[in-house]
This record gives sequence, C-alpha cells and structure tokens, in this order.
Amino acid sequence: MKQLACLERNVVGWREVNLPPPGPSQVRVRCLHGVEKHGTMMAFVRGYANDRGRWDPERLLHVPEGMLWSYPVPLGNMQYGEVTEVGPGCRLLRPGDLVCVSAPFQPELVANEADCWRVPDGVDWKDALLLDPCEFALGALRDGGGRIGDRIAVFGMGAIGLCCVQLAKAAGATLVVALDPIERRREAAEECGADRTLDPTEGDIGLALRDATAGRGPDVIVDFSGSARALQQAIRGIAYGGTIVLGAFPPPHREGLDFGGEFHMNRPRLVSSRACSDPNPDHPRWSHRRIQEECFELICRGAVRGAPVLGPTVRFEDLPEAYLRVAGDPAAGVKLTVDYA
Repeated sequence: MKQLACLERNVVGWREVNLPPPGPSQVRVRCLHGVEKHGTMMAFVRGYANDRGRWDPERLLHVPEGMLWSYPVPLGNMQYGEVTEVGPGCRLLRPGDLVCVSAPFQPELVANEADCWRVPDGVDWKDALLLDPCEFALGALRDGGGRIGDRIAVFGMGAIGLCCVQLAKAAGATLVVALDPIERRREAAEECGADRTLDPTEGDIGLALRDATAGRGPDVIVDFSGSARALQQAIRGIAYGGTIVLGAFPPPHREGLDFGGEFHMNRPRLVSSRACSDPNPDHPRWSHRRIQEECFELICRGAVRGAPVLGPTVRFEDLPEAYLRVAGDPAAGVKLTVDYA
C-alpha cells in the first residue's frame, strides 16, 4: 500500500508499507479525508529539525550524535474515515463508525481503538480534523493564563493560530487581535471571529497592539509564527506583567533579540507551550489526554469550525507533486487537505 513520506531532505514521494490485519483492540479504517501538520512536518522535510541532533530523554537536551527523526519520515497528521473491521476485544467501535485518528497519508490504516475518536452524527469532518491543532491552541491559551475579559493577540494564522482565535473568543476574551502577513490568512481569522487583524510586516506592531488596547497592551500574546521579529514585537507590545506564549517549532533564530528595553521595563513572562509534553503544568488535574478530550468536546459542540482553516484540497494520487508546493508555501492556503475519493 502507498504511504506518503519524506524520503530524504526535500524529497517527497511514495513508499510501500504492509498493512497487517487488526490485532487485539485494534481497528481497520478506510480513509476519506486527511490533513497535514505543516509547521512540525516541514521542519523534517526541510531538515532543520535534525540539525539540533538527537533528543536525549534522560538529560532532556539535544546531543550531536544522531538525529531527532530518521528518514523516511511519514507525512500526514490526522485522517478521517470509516471503520471497516475490528479486532478481538474492541468495545467502543464497530464497522461503519466514522473516526478521526493521528496517522500518515495512506488509503487505509490499522490503529489502536483507544487512539481513535468516534465522530458523532452531525459533526462535520472538517471540524473533527481540527483536533490536533486545537489541542495545541488550547494548551497555549491555558499556559498563557488567558481568562474571561482578557485581551489576547495571536501571531501566525496557521491552523493552530486560527484555532487559538476561536478558542480565545469562546473563553470570553473581549478583544482578539490576529496577526499574519498573508491577506488570505487574515481573512480566515476574521471568519474565525477575530475582532481585528494586522499585518505584522507593516509599521510598528508593538505600538499598534497598544493602540488597539487603549494603551495597555494585550494581557496574553500567543506566537505560533516562529518569527524572531514577531517575538520582538510581542515583547514591545505586551502589557506590563503580561504573558507571551511561544508554541511554534521554528529553526534557530539567526538575528539578535533585544531583551533590554520593553522586556526589561515591563517584566513580561515568556512561556514555552507544548500540549503533548507531560506532566502538564496543571498536573494531576490536566494531562495531554485531558486536553484532547476537552478539545474534542468543544469541537462536537461547535465551538471550533474547520471550514475557514482547511484547504487547499488535493487528491491523494496527486500528493507527491502537490505536497512541497502547497505545504511549503504559506500563501497557498492554511492546512493541506486530502480527498481520498
């Protein structure tokens, strides 16, 4: 069976994989739609994720010997499809159920029943496939301490940033400012409920953020752009004692950052956010699994919509040609979507 993979740096193509029958507590799924996780996967496609070396889980740092992830790297993030077969011991799913699951781009897959999310009747597949970006958006907002009545700014209107906008509105933020240099993405942010959008490449954005908040600055700024310039403007614009949340997975910043000036005077907090890193800051009440569960509940309730986020859509057969063109070009769309039909 064909699976899309990064075969080596900047080389995307098919590789053949064997699909075993479902084992105990496993299910077989026929894929209908799928999406990619651009920021993380492009780090491996372009190669800079491995430039830091291997992650040492005992010393909790990168070491130069080895790689973070060896090639070939499977490509694809979440798949939506129909359960066609269940293995012995399955209790939650049955043939005909619609599910979403984290998996690479391939026509069929076998997954643990516990890793599949059954999509209830009436929930659009576009919404269900936002589970992964939604969990990192929710984690970032929680890590930033955003509360009802806060003013929140979000840099980077990729899938996670657009989920941040929607969740910040759902959490009761009185003002949500979305920042992205691409007009199409700013328009998507407006569809997601942003009260104001800004092009971060135009003018003094730190000052613009203060002007948008009656001179105070946002209480929380979330950055999923991974841009050093965005971080500097966030430092310039954040409220006194506010929180800047860094959730992107960027290459090393080459340019210098000024930690004097506004950073020294206004004493903001810089917080690293990664929803899947346990223990959670609010352990034991919260964990990665609970973040996922709460996100899926919010999706099923209609608090997060996928239509403004997903696209462009390509056919599965066209993925090797389309992947680098679409996934590597932020102006081409927001979240690469695959139609298996």
